[in-house]
Parts: sequence; C-alpha cells; structure tokens
Amino acid sequence: MAGLTRVTPDTSLDEVVEILERDGGVIVEDFVDSTTLDALWADLGPSLDAQDYGDDWYNGTKTRRVSSVFARTHQLTPVVCQPLYLGAARRIMQKPIPMYIGKNRVEMTPTIQISGTQLIQIHPGQGKQPLHRDDALHLRSHPGPTSRVQLMLAMSEFTAENGGTLVIPGSHHWDDERAPSTSEAYPTDMPAGSGLIWLGGVYHSGGKNVSDKPRTGLTIALDLGNLRQEENQYLAVPRESVLAYPEEVRRLLGYDRCPPGLGWVEMEDPYLLLAADDDESGEQLAS
Repeated sequence: MAGLTRVTPDTSLDEVVEILERDGGVIVEDFVDSTTLDALWADLGPSLDAQDYGDDWYNGTKTRRVSSVFARTHQLTPVVCQPLYLGAARRIMQKPIPMYIGKNRVEMTPTIQISGTQLIQIHPGQGKQPLHRDDALHLRSHPGPTSRVQLMLAMSEFTAENGGTLVIPGSHHWDDERAPSTSEAYPTDMPAGSGLIWLGGVYHSGGKNVSDKPRTGLTIALDLGNLRQEENQYLAVPRESVLAYPEEVRRLLGYDRCPPGLGWVEMEDPYLLLAADDDESGEQLAS
C-alpha cells in the first residue's frame, strides 16, 4: 500500500474504525480548525521556545519535547474530544469483558484515560528515531487487543523531508519476533491542523529532518483505564488546571473509576472529590 488512508472529519466513525483495525493508522484532514491551532500555539509556543534539546539518542539531540501539556493550556478539549479520535478510541478499546462474580455472569466495560502527552519539535539535522511500538510500555504481547490509541496533531506541516512521523501500516498484526525495517515505513505527509491516529501496536518513529525548518507535533495517547498512565497526570497537571476542563476531559485525565473497581477514593468515584473541589472554588468566587 502507498501509505495511510486519508479521511475528512465528516467520514463515518464506522469507516475510520474499519481503517484503523485494518491498517493501524489513518490521517484525518482538518482535524482541528485554525482558531484552535492558533490558541494552542499561543499557549504552548513559549514553553517550546524555552526548552533545551534532548540529550539522548532515543528522544533526539536536535529535538525539543514539552510534557504536562494539559497543565500548559486549556485549549485541548476539541483535540482530545475530536469525534473520530475519541469515538474510535472508545469503540476499539471499550469492549465488554465477561466475568463471573459468584454464579452470576456479568460484563464489565473498561474506561479509557489520557496517558502520555507531549509537544515534539524536530529540528533540522535530527536523525530518524528508532522504530518502536508505544504499547510496549505496558509489556504487551502482539498481536493482541488494542490498549492504546494515539494522536499526533500536526502543529506545523509534516513532510517526508522535515521528519513527518514514519509509520508501518499493518504492523499491529505482526508478532513480537518480526523486527521493523525503515524500508517498510511511510512518512506522514499532512498540513498543519491535520491529525494522525494510530494504534499502540503499530511500529512508528519520528522521521529525519533534512529540511531547513522545524516540524512540530502534539501527541496525546489514550490508554485503557486499567493500565498505569505513561505520564503521571495527577502530578503533571495541577488540580486547578484539571478543573478548567469539562467533565469528560477531567475523567479522561484519570479522575474516574474503571470497572470493576480501580481508582476509587474511600470506595467512591474520584470524580466526586474533584467535583466537590469545583463546587467549593465556585462558592469562594461567589463570595
């Protein structure tokens, strides 16, 4: 195949899920509008400019990375809640799991959560990152059920020359004995505002930047709620920043209880504690 399929925001969710399950990735054109993109640059650009290059071969010595993204901007709701991204993640990962409790057969559906977040800027002279699978963080066996659906939002244009993300379509179907090769990878070519969605079992990497300009992308990973988050969102994002987001995003940041019983506080849904803080802060403002 000649790279990944491209779709538009009005493409049906059924079609996008079918593409993801077949190819492991898809490019969504016009993933966000220019207003959202400009707001993200306004909030995140200064942090990126102030960040030093990395100092190791994996993360890049000509690459700038900024984490704790939800602490640095309140403009991410239309990104993480974009219908094709969040919808596909829910459809693919939130599948009922049968179990017995005593003699009763029940089905439990896991939650999903925001795991790792990062702004990644690849500068001229940066070499290709090693091909890897992001769900390897959870020591997954392949092939197997999907436990991560990831997004790379193009904050600037992505091309083969400037380090557009390399992807090996279909590699989520491979077993763990087959090694990836650069000859099998396709560079992501997309304008700013587009989004690359891929499954955690897909081999991918940052590309080599042989252009004269940096390439900037914003990545967000959604994982199953019964797995540890890659980035510790409870420490990375202050409570007041969490409260600036709507309930759906707050729960995605981890303030939720994953069935049958992970993440509770005093046996209760942790969101209730967060909501109480929200009510208290509202009362203080009113007074």
